[in-house]
Amino acid sequence: MSVRAKSYPLTPPIAAPSILSADFARLAEELAIVDPARDWVHCDVMDNHFVPNLTFGPLIVAAVRKLTPAFVDVHLMIDEPARIVPEFCTAGADQVTVHFEACADVTAALAAVREGGARVGLAIKPGTPFAAAERYLAELDVLLVMTVEPGFGGQAFMDDMLPKVRDAVAWREAHGARYLIEVDGGIAPATARQARGAGAEVFVAGNAVYRERDPHVALAVLRQAIG
Repeated sequence: MSVRAKSYPLTPPIAAPSILSADFARLAEELAIVDPARDWVHCDVMDNHFVPNLTFGPLIVAAVRKLTPAFVDVHLMIDEPARIVPEFCTAGADQVTVHFEACADVTAALAAVREGGARVGLAIKPGTPFAAAERYLAELDVLLVMTVEPGFGGQAFMDDMLPKVRDAVAWREAHGARYLIEVDGGIAPATARQARGAGAEVFVAGNAVYRERDPHVALAVLRQAIG
């Protein structure tokens, strides 16, 4: 039987291990390192169209949902995500993030997520200016600032994305918005500290957790780095 996250949002800062870097043959063990009281599980979904990689779909998200009570954060790196958002919501996603650049109608895509019963996220690529997302910010639960080009794990952190994080903090304060600020790409203890200093609150880490010798220890080190 599927289980839903017990609370939202957790108190930031929040570590969000990405299963993109996990061993799927040992998925239950890999998910066991996640603490539902303070971590999210991040699911990177790619379609080989919007980004040059192909990962997994709702069936894996449903498996994750059955294996953990932790908050399941689904990041859709796919063209026109509104068409498949309901399947991810049914699979048990607690939050679904769509890409600004992948939607002909961003408002409709965000509405599809909300109608599916999930929290709503919007992601922006490195080349997309913060201002492009401003008209949607008031309705978001999370703004995801990509700190690498989406598509593959293991890329180097782009510290020139940190001004976007600061802009997101300033806009939220000025307008009384509720969204959390998430960063994804090249996140490891050192870069997470940089992003935390700029105001980021949710930290997606794949290789820095699951490709380390002891993922449990690596996740603990990441949590310590973000405070």
